[in-house]
Amino acid sequence: MEPIEIVEADLNRDDHQRSVLELIDAYARDPMGNGAPLPSRVKNELIPGLRNHPTTLIFLACCDGWAVGIAVCFIGFSTFAARPLINIHDLAVLPEGRGNGVGRKLLAAVESKAKEMNCCKVTLEVLEHNRRALKVYAAAGFVRATYTEEAGGALFFAKKL
Repeated sequence: MEPIEIVEADLNRDDHQRSVLELIDAYARDPMGNGAPLPSRVKNELIPGLRNHPTTLIFLACCDGWAVGIAVCFIGFSTFAARPLINIHDLAVLPEGRGNGVGRKLLAAVESKAKEMNCCKVTLEVLEHNRRALKVYAAAGFVRATYTEEAGGALFFAKKL
């Protein structure tokens, strides 16, 4: 595999828009994603929605001009640290790019940007049976968030609307 280049996506560029759509759709189809392709409505609204969201930050992993991985992030704020944070909402690597350090390089790019922005932390969520991702995240220094012994670890909840 050719060297991997990590670039911050520019959603004004047609090629970056196509790459984001293709990578998120591929991730959605994966069993560790949603197990099904993105619905047409989502495909039509994704790029405009990301462009209009004020804290969108996306990294693409490119190999020989072809995007093989993506990190879709959003900038948040920690009230306990009074500093920004970056949440990795989606991190995905195409099957043909896996095992080549693409995920590791995407995580390093996000961490570098977070340090540049004086963020207090980088957060993410992962499915409990996504063993490959769990290994990549652990190797990059991510641990389950535990705040105090009394309070315990963080759990992620959702309520669909």
